[in-house]
Amino acid sequence: MIQIEDLDEYQLIKMAKDDMVNSMDDSSQMKKMLLHICSSGGKNIRPVMLILCTEMCGGNSTEGVKAALAIEFIHSASLIHDDVLDGGLVRRGVESAHKKYGIPAAILCGDFLISKAISLISGYGNDAVNEFGRAGMYMAEGETIDISSVDDEFREKNYYECISKKTGSLFAASAAIGAYVANADSDTARQLRLFGENVGNAYQIVDDLLEYLNELEDKSSTYESVTLPLIYRRTMDHDGAVEKTVNQVRTCVKNAKDILASFPLSEARDKLELITDLITVDMLPADVL
Repeated sequence: MIQIEDLDEYQLIKMAKDDMVNSMDDSSQMKKMLLHICSSGGKNIRPVMLILCTEMCGGNSTEGVKAALAIEFIHSASLIHDDVLDGGLVRRGVESAHKKYGIPAAILCGDFLISKAISLISGYGNDAVNEFGRAGMYMAEGETIDISSVDDEFREKNYYECISKKTGSLFAASAAIGAYVANADSDTARQLRLFGENVGNAYQIVDDLLEYLNELEDKSSTYESVTLPLIYRRTMDHDGAVEKTVNQVRTCVKNAKDILASFPLSEARDKLELITDLITVDMLPADVL
C-alpha cells in the first residue's frame, strides 16, 4: 500500500526542510536541536495536504513550499511546547526536546520555529496570513482547554471544541492556505477549510482512542487528557465506548470525503482521499472496526 512517504509532495517538503536546517551555522545550538527534532521523523501530513490542495485547485506545487514549511514549523513548535506542558518524555519514538536539552532551550526552539514560520508565510497575502494566524491562536486556545479538562464537567461538546482548535485548526488552515496559494476563491477555501477540520478531528479522535487502548508505542507523557472514549466510559462499558468513538471517526471521514467529492477528479484529489484514510481509519486496530 502507498504510504505518505511515497508521495512526491512528501519528498518535496522533506528536501526543503532538510535544506533549510542544514544551511544553518554548524555552531548553532538551535541547529542541533532542530536536527534532533527532524531526526524523529514525522509524516509532514499538514504541509503535504497544503501542497495537494494547491494542486487540486490548479496551482503549482512549488509555489506552496514556503507556506507548507510554515505549517510544519508551527506544528513542530506546538509539539515542543505541548511536551513541556504535558511532561512529554518521548515524541515519535525519540526523547522529547525539553528532556534532552532542558525546558528553557526547548521553549526557545519553539519560539524560533514560530518566528521562522511567520517569516515564511508572510509572502502569501492577507488571506493566507490571516488563516495562519487564526490557526496559531486556536491551537493555543485548544491547549488551554485541554490542560483544564481534568474535572468531570468536561463533556463531549468541550472535547470537540478542544480538538477542533488544538488539532483541527491547523489541518483546516493547511487546506485553506493551499487553495489561496492556487488563487482559488474564498468559497473554495472555505470548503477546503471544512475538509481539513474534519480530517484533523478524525485524526485526533483516532490518536486518543489508540492511547485509550494502549496502542501507542512511540509517545509517552506524564499527563493524561480527558478524551472522547473516557467521556463515553462514564455512561457505558468499554466496548460501547470504543464503538461509539469509532463511529465518530467514520462520521468525520465521511464528511471530509463528501467535500472532496465536490471537486473534479484529479491525482491530487485521489491522494487527499488516500491520506484521509491513512491517518484515520487505517490506523485503527482491526478488532475495533
